[in-house]
Amino acid sequence: MFTRTLEKSIVQASKTFPSIVITGPRQSGKTTLVKKLFSKTHVYVNMEEIDVRIRANSDPKGFLSHHKTPIIIDEIQYVPELFSYIKSAIDQKRKPGQWIITGSQQYSLMKHVSDSLAGRVAVMSLLPFSFAEQMRRGRQTHDMESFIHAIKKQEIVHTHKTDIFSLMLRGSYPEIAANPKINRLIWCNSYITTYLERDIRNLKQVGDLQQFELFIRAIASRTGQILNLSDVARDIGISVPTAKTWISLLVTGYQVLLLYPYYKNIGKRLIKSPKIYMLDSGLATFLMGIHTKETLLGSPYMPHLFEAYIISDIYKRFHHCGIVPSMYYLRTQDGMEIDLIIEWGGGLHLFEIKSSATITPSHASSLLRGKRDMKELVQNATVISNSNESFHVINNIYNYTIQDILSL
Repeated sequence: MFTRTLEKSIVQASKTFPSIVITGPRQSGKTTLVKKLFSKTHVYVNMEEIDVRIRANSDPKGFLSHHKTPIIIDEIQYVPELFSYIKSAIDQKRKPGQWIITGSQQYSLMKHVSDSLAGRVAVMSLLPFSFAEQMRRGRQTHDMESFIHAIKKQEIVHTHKTDIFSLMLRGSYPEIAANPKINRLIWCNSYITTYLERDIRNLKQVGDLQQFELFIRAIASRTGQILNLSDVARDIGISVPTAKTWISLLVTGYQVLLLYPYYKNIGKRLIKSPKIYMLDSGLATFLMGIHTKETLLGSPYMPHLFEAYIISDIYKRFHHCGIVPSMYYLRTQDGMEIDLIIEWGGGLHLFEIKSSATITPSHASSLLRGKRDMKELVQNATVISNSNESFHVINNIYNYTIQDILSL
């Protein structure tokens, strides 16, 4: 059994909040997780079952009176009418941990949560496996405070080596990551088809599914790069407003993340557009036509995919600790570029990401400039790379292997 880092936060929330909503992309493991935590204490109801959905839609009040709390309601986005009745039930009996709710279509789900359950719900996100979870260290995963502390104090235990590029190709969705017998091409193709047919087809913002699929492929090829919506719109043949809307669907559906530039206390002219990353490296490489380790290593996209893998993993760590991510990048027009800035503990933590196995002091040049320009705001600066070992680079800047960092 793979343990999930989010388990701890969910259990804590269930002791104080009457309802918990767990969102995340399809097949990220939400159902497995809530059954593991609550199957012995809660009734389980799955809204993907058509007969269950019909009864809930036709008589929501009667449905809830029949299914007593504590209860797990899985994929509630199929019956959003239930939310107002759940609100009334919570107001009548405000007891912790009575309502465990999951949903995959966050763009429709969260509107109902905000309208009906504000002040009554803990909202959490379960994303596909983190690197630590894949290494079966989900229960030992550092929270953000411990993660930052370990990096600052160089208290990192060296881990066993893992074929990181094979993991990148495989991706981190639990089903395919946990079962090496599953055919990657068939699984990824089926996932994209299911995502389009079940999560996107009925959205009024998308009129042409084939064009939307082309849009996803165009975004995948730009992972790790600064987002230029005009270029994407021109390539696909859509308007810029449509491209902007479609990007927001991918973001709220946990398919991509936007990393915005850090701008506080920086006097130089900045690049202000966000960088875009596919959240799952397996789907990204599939959409880009990269299907072997040799092709990945020889691809001009490899540095971007390597960076995206690390950015996504740290993004997952925030969410799986129940915290809103505080992550940025920095690029100035005079050439300074820092791949990742984490704002934590009243200071900044700078990271330069390099896919190279050979790290020299020149790889820390932007970090040195960042420390000089932002002075006391910077609490530490770190290189993350594909090197064989972790070591000191220059001026208290350390290089850590990707395995040593992500397995914390």
